[in-house]
Amino acid sequence: MIYNEIGKTGMKVSNLGFGASSLGGVFHSIREEEGIEAVHTAVDNGINFIDVSPYYGHLKAETVLGKALKEIPHSKYFISTKVGRYGHNGVNTWDYSAKRAQESVYESMERLNVDYIDLINVHDIEFQGDMEGGLQLIVDETLPALVELREKGIVKHVGITDLQPENLKWVVEHAPEGTVESILNFCHYSLNDTLLADYLGFFEQHNVGVINASPFSMGLLSQRGAPAWHPASKDLQEACAKAAKYCEEQGYPIDKLAIQFSTSLNPRIATTLFSSANPKNVLKNIQYVNEPMDEQLVKKVQEIIGDQMFVRWKNS
Repeated sequence: MIYNEIGKTGMKVSNLGFGASSLGGVFHSIREEEGIEAVHTAVDNGINFIDVSPYYGHLKAETVLGKALKEIPHSKYFISTKVGRYGHNGVNTWDYSAKRAQESVYESMERLNVDYIDLINVHDIEFQGDMEGGLQLIVDETLPALVELREKGIVKHVGITDLQPENLKWVVEHAPEGTVESILNFCHYSLNDTLLADYLGFFEQHNVGVINASPFSMGLLSQRGAPAWHPASKDLQEACAKAAKYCEEQGYPIDKLAIQFSTSLNPRIATTLFSSANPKNVLKNIQYVNEPMDEQLVKKVQEIIGDQMFVRWKNS
């Protein structure tokens, strides 16, 4: 496992990180015991960065993860969670106010069985961009509330997340220097879309660390294929399915190529998050990352995806 520092935070994290969204049954239903074992398997095999959110499974992911972390010393991992995006009884909610952000941090700490959070993120800021106050509210209210907790040592570092990298750039530009220490962007450094690479210079200039998520583009780049709820266009889904079939014919699963590609930009991208509640899949992905990548197959897959490269979708 390779370890990279997230920006200037001092957090040296495994270049493959554990995304705990699957513990909330986001992609398909899980057995809780198996999910807990997946967390232990990840940490026991060198993964030291774990990312979650109260939104995933509407508190379920944090709750299951907390049961796993109860048995692991905090010195063995960095925990990252989020504020701003929530849900209850199947209804999604958003609240980026200072008061709710601070309340949410303490609630997450209780569910996670930790007495501090290594990295707290404002979750999917584009939703606030569409609400009253726009992204300016993130700058004026949400981030200062989290910085206040950082000054108290309740959280160690502050970041922001979004699907749209231009929103992340805007907030970094408009917040006081040093407020945002890291960004998390997803589906934009993967086989079908490397848009995030265009922003790396800007984030480096501002000492902002970069976390990449969803090397499989939320299932597009997998043997199983995209879930029914995937927001990508039909054309993009079909192109990725064609690429997956080609990889299968070569005896090289597209899952393997996808995760190798997404973790290949060390150290500019500190870590890439994948999510699985299956211990065997966790071990398989760790093994993939430690094997050399077939560069020619990358070129072929991107040729097959063709004019669907860089096709984007709106967060949902």
